[in-house]
Amino acid sequence: MRLLKLIWPVLKVYLVGLKVLLYQIFNKPFTLPVFPKQNGRVAIVTGGAKGMGYETARCLTSLGMHVVIAGNSEEEGLAAVKKIQEEDDERKVEFQHLNLASLKSVRQFVQAYKNRALPLHVLVNNAGVMLVPETKTQDGFELHFGLNYLGHFLLTNLLLDTLKQSGRQDSFARIVTISSATHYVADLDLEDLQSRSCYCAHGAYSQSKLALVLFTYRLQEELTSQGFPVTANAVDPGMVDTDLYQNLCGPTQLLKRPVARLFFRTPAEGASTAIYAAVAPEMEGVGSCYLYNGQRTRSSDASYDEDLQVQLWRLSRALVGLPVEGKRAN
Repeated sequence: MRLLKLIWPVLKVYLVGLKVLLYQIFNKPFTLPVFPKQNGRVAIVTGGAKGMGYETARCLTSLGMHVVIAGNSEEEGLAAVKKIQEEDDERKVEFQHLNLASLKSVRQFVQAYKNRALPLHVLVNNAGVMLVPETKTQDGFELHFGLNYLGHFLLTNLLLDTLKQSGRQDSFARIVTISSATHYVADLDLEDLQSRSCYCAHGAYSQSKLALVLFTYRLQEELTSQGFPVTANAVDPGMVDTDLYQNLCGPTQLLKRPVARLFFRTPAEGASTAIYAAVAPEMEGVGSCYLYNGQRTRSSDASYDEDLQVQLWRLSRALVGLPVEGKRAN
């Protein structure tokens, strides 16, 4: 039984990966249209120093947006800033340290950001890890769940006031969260979110990505019910040739390399749908969407379970130390 618990999530992830790969073989990547300038708007992109995050930050700055690259490597972050500014020294881009595997770091990041009294019009929750060996965050959470999901959950909630104040009824603030097709095969066990009973990297990763979709939908419900000019959407970038795949086992890594060169999306192509969600005029005021290859599509059945959304929302608030809903934070 234990062996089945280890193997079954792996098989499901690779099967959904094969499905995505076949789609990409026979369908062209989404091409970004020409967007209006975003002068005066400010964005935070987590994991913006490399891969899809870098391409997202690069594109947003090209549209005139002031972008804060949030990441845990100062060297990579400053290098990304320099590279973007080398294209055009008038681009507004900077680096600010953020370790999503530390709730303390998340709080420090938000406080430092708020101290500057900057508005926030776009938050792109892009950073993540995939298929890492069993590891804990600084707060003792399983790394996929803690970094991919809980870190972004806390970051988003702490920045909500700034997003609400920055949005207007004719120009909503936007939250864009990167999920994955693996969420379709995820099993979310609220009694074992830390994967303690039987750790499987594939299962832990897919669970974190389902949690992000559930969070997105619940967040939009909260925002809509209170009439705030902020939207929340989830994005599936497809299979993208980035460093996320570095934890594949040896034989799979060898097989992946030629396949990736031929059929995976480039980081720029992978970032295109997130950029679309962040700035497209047709997405103005539109939330609770799951976007794939530039199109709205249906996420997993489990992601629409409203009871599961609420339970995960409440549990997550408790795990990250947010106050009970209805009570004012100190």
